[in-house]
Amino acid sequence: LGLWRVRNISNKGMMLAADVAVTLGEVLHIALSETVAMSGKIVWTKEGRCGVAFDQPIDVAAVLKTLADEQQEYGYRQARLALDQNAEIYVDGSVFDIRVMNLSQSGVGFVYDGDLEIGKTLGLMLPDKVRRTAVVRWMRAGQGGLWLTEPLAHKQLESIQKFKIENC
Repeated sequence: LGLWRVRNISNKGMMLAADVAVTLGEVLHIALSETVAMSGKIVWTKEGRCGVAFDQPIDVAAVLKTLADEQQEYGYRQARLALDQNAEIYVDGSVFDIRVMNLSQSGVGFVYDGDLEIGKTLGLMLPDKVRRTAVVRWMRAGQGGLWLTEPLAHKQLESIQKFKIENC
């Protein structure tokens, strides 16, 4: 699991960029959005890139149109990676534990026993020891969302498995 960069896409396959180790023949489930997904297998790999042959051909023009339309919809949000890890927030000189439930390049979904003011700026220490300044976007019934003022690098989101193992 992870967020990888699509370098190109055709009806029969795509090239992905990621520094995650992959093997020839490895099967991938690829979700380009919450509604657009396909599966395929690794057919080549070289220097942080790999080629994927789709199990079934796609209509790449229709896929790209769907993705563009989704990004224009109200409420659109970036792809998120599921996570269940502890993190810390720093609010007005105090430190509180939160549970990070998902991450995107510029957002964090979390669970917290307390209450946070919407619009409040706070410090965030993620499990990988990366610090970010974040703004509380929403908070309801012990769950909330943070917007990161400095996005996470794609490389930090390439492999959630690596994130969990190396940074517990």
